[in-house]
Amino acid sequence: MDDDGLLYRVYERRLAKELEAFSLPQHLGVIVDGNRRWAKEAGESTEHGHRAGAAKILEFLSWCEGLDIPLVTVWMLSTDNLRRPPEELTVLYEIIGTTIGQFLEAGFCVRVTGNAEALPAEMRAEIARMQERATPESPLTVNVAIGYGGREEIVDAVRELVRDLSAQGKDADGIAEAISVDSIAEHLYTRGQPDPDLIIRTSGEQRLSGFLLWQSVHSEYWFCETYWPGFRRIDLLRALRDFCRRERRFGA
Repeated sequence: MDDDGLLYRVYERRLAKELEAFSLPQHLGVIVDGNRRWAKEAGESTEHGHRAGAAKILEFLSWCEGLDIPLVTVWMLSTDNLRRPPEELTVLYEIIGTTIGQFLEAGFCVRVTGNAEALPAEMRAEIARMQERATPESPLTVNVAIGYGGREEIVDAVRELVRDLSAQGKDADGIAEAISVDSIAEHLYTRGQPDPDLIIRTSGEQRLSGFLLWQSVHSEYWFCETYWPGFRRIDLLRALRDFCRRERRFGA
């Protein structure tokens, strides 16, 4: 190991040791951004960038599992991404399906969030078959956000809530009275789960782009310049250290 590699390992161990004194996030969100730009700068194809990014997610989840973080939401495909050229989407669908299979093989509990109807029927069926066959062994749950948009999620939640209230025989006034923050939250894709404590976005972009729009109201954010395929364990540890040092005010 060269001197740089040795220093990296020493620093990484020091960061990990420092985190032992803190409570880590119970729900970590990650916007995996920069696959295409990473590939372009490396002189590689867009497909190569997406495959490298997918491999990094599996590695990232292993780091989270080792740190006893119980819940991670990964944004793999947005509603905006659905407007990509058909040939790119075909590749993305294949990569996402394969990657979800790898998550399940690794023993993670996988929940697919987003607008399933926006995905090809064959892909939805294959994911369902893989989930049925899976026997999760890891304490880590992974929300895979595909065909996901934050505004669309809220609209879907309100629609589902209104349908439920209507089925209960409530009239327009009764439905309006029953709509609340809590009742909408009970119909989100992430219902029953805690809101994210920390959201990480790579590639230098400093915006959420609608990721977990409702749930992130009290989340902390951490942005880094690194493109997603180049994200390292030491970057995760730095993000967690920064989070642990913050005084969370929850909107105050």
